[in-house]
Amino acid sequence: MAYEERTYRNLVKANNLTKFEIVEKETDLLILADKNLHDEALAATQKYRGEIENYIAADPHFANTLSPLRVKYDAPPIIKAMAQASRKVKVGPMATVAGAMAEFVGKELLALADEIIVENGGDLFLKINQTRKVGIYAGNSPFSQKIALEIEARDTPFSVCTSSGTVGHSFSFGKADAVVVIAKSACLADAAATAIGNEVKDIPDIDRGLKLAKKINGLDGVLIIKDDQMGALGRVKIVPV
Repeated sequence: MAYEERTYRNLVKANNLTKFEIVEKETDLLILADKNLHDEALAATQKYRGEIENYIAADPHFANTLSPLRVKYDAPPIIKAMAQASRKVKVGPMATVAGAMAEFVGKELLALADEIIVENGGDLFLKINQTRKVGIYAGNSPFSQKIALEIEARDTPFSVCTSSGTVGHSFSFGKADAVVVIAKSACLADAAATAIGNEVKDIPDIDRGLKLAKKINGLDGVLIIKDDQMGALGRVKIVPV
């Protein structure tokens, strides 16, 4: 797989937080926290990535299926969370893997930090104490890197996950430039972004994607971008970058 420079990471800014990266095989995390937690983040990344790898070794179908899959009763919590989210929106469990890694690593680091942002391939896990902007990278769309979501602080962590049929290596049946989903669970947000993105092949399909989003319980907001058009619902505040 060719290396793709993650230029969109220039959109992730928080001047009062320490920024560092964790790279473990194909997992590539950008983390911002109120202190440098590199070693702890690396250990957490290795732990959860290892659990996923070990489960796939025992059940290779988990890595390949595009449909929900029942997992073993003694599966690790990250595997169960992936399976539960994928079942909710009818996609394969690996459609949640980027969000799952961001969420589980982020939650572990929250024991050591008051504020944290974990980014993994466009999927964000956040516990923020002030309003932040999340820039939108949408490939060749004229909105790309020109708009952002203004995200207010919350008492509990939450997630902002993005899927694209035109950017990056994520598998999608659709051609949306960006589908952004806000939800408490990163596993659910990641899975929902994939499912909604599968519905959007052209501009008229934006409404179709929003109709599907309305049927998925647990989503706080959705933004769909295709070419020079967009559609949104829920708690979505769009501002200039």
